[in-house]
Amino acid sequence: MIQSMRMSASIRNRIGEHVAEVATGDAAPRTIAIPPRDGAAGSSASGGELLLLALATCYGNDVYREAAARGVPVDAIEVTAEADFPAAGSPASAVRYSARVTSSAPESVVLALLEHTDAVAEIQATVRTAIPVELASVVVVSP
Repeated sequence: MIQSMRMSASIRNRIGEHVAEVATGDAAPRTIAIPPRDGAAGSSASGGELLLLALATCYGNDVYREAAARGVPVDAIEVTAEADFPAAGSPASAVRYSARVTSSAPESVVLALLEHTDAVAEIQATVRTAIPVELASVVVVSP
């Protein structure tokens, strides 16, 4: 059973500089290489792209986790996540993802693993439910 774990992500940005960090529990933050936008403020990756990357990453990691728990060999996985974003400020629609798994296990065993993983993948479960997202605080700093 997975125990509760606090995770965090942060960015620091200015024109020509973008630093993205993630952390889990008491572990030191890890920097993820995401370059800044060329000649403008912001990240070269959009929030929508990162949301889809979170879905793909979660599913891929969870397939390995669930495969290990079930004793199913998985040599490789490719996951592609897609969504439509109709307009600025509008939520995503048609969110979907696909997986391609390389395994020596029988196809029926791998398919059962993939269906089970879809049901227990935490980011998928989070996106599938309506959850409150709160802007906890803001600070304005004068240059």
